[in-house]
Parts: sequence; C-alpha cells; structure tokens
Amino acid sequence: MEHITSTPTAKPPSERFTGDVYLNMIEAPTEPARLAAALVRFTPGARTNWHSHANGQTLYITDGIGLVGTRDGNVVRVSAGQIVKCPAGEEHWHGATDTTLMAHIAMVVGDAGGDGTTWLEPVTDEQYATAVSTSN
Repeated sequence: MEHITSTPTAKPPSERFTGDVYLNMIEAPTEPARLAAALVRFTPGARTNWHSHANGQTLYITDGIGLVGTRDGNVVRVSAGQIVKCPAGEEHWHGATDTTLMAHIAMVVGDAGGDGTTWLEPVTDEQYATAVSTSN
C-alpha cells in the first residue's frame, strides 16, 4: 500500500485552457496500468480547449456547477455527484459556468503514447456564451 497524503496543485498548460484552472494529479499513466486521474478545479468562466481521448473520458463532478459540450452543440449542465462519460474520439470541452466554480475528477485510460488526449483549439467566447445560455 502507498499512502499519499497530498499532491501539489499545479496550473496546467495555458495553451490547453481558457481562464484559471488548477490541477492535482491523482494517478499518472504508467505501465502496465494506463489510468490517468486528476482533480481539476475551474474558476467561473474557465474551460478546457476542444479535445478528444483515444479511449474516452469519465468526469465525476465533485463541486459546483459546470458545462460539458460536444461539437454537435449538445451541452449538459452538471453538478456535484453527477458523472459524464465522453466516448472515445468524441471532441468535447468542459468547464465552469460563468458564475460558479466547478471541480471534477477527470479519468482516462491512456494508450501506448501516454494519456491518449488530443488537444485542439480553444472554445471561443461565442461558443461558450451560447453554451451558458442554452444549457439547462
């Protein structure tokens, strides 16, 4: 057994996020296991870029209210205790609403090259504003 009492909080690369985002790694993908898990905290208005995962992604919302959107315009409003599963290869984004913080545990099963994430362009302010105004 390994008892880890704390992990450092880091700012993830700014070229992958808009706004202030903070990350605590829970597990990094190392052979033979390929699980990557992190606690990610988004301040109001903060969000990921568009991205996809080779083997999909599971998000467990731990705090606040957030949004998860897909390229087809589908946006769901999420809150603590809810789970969102993004299928393999689906381009999506996630982050806080414009007025509330949101935190989630992000989990992916990596591939031979790492965590299997393909990072794309930022979600535009217009795309984000539409998501905020149309989500339930």
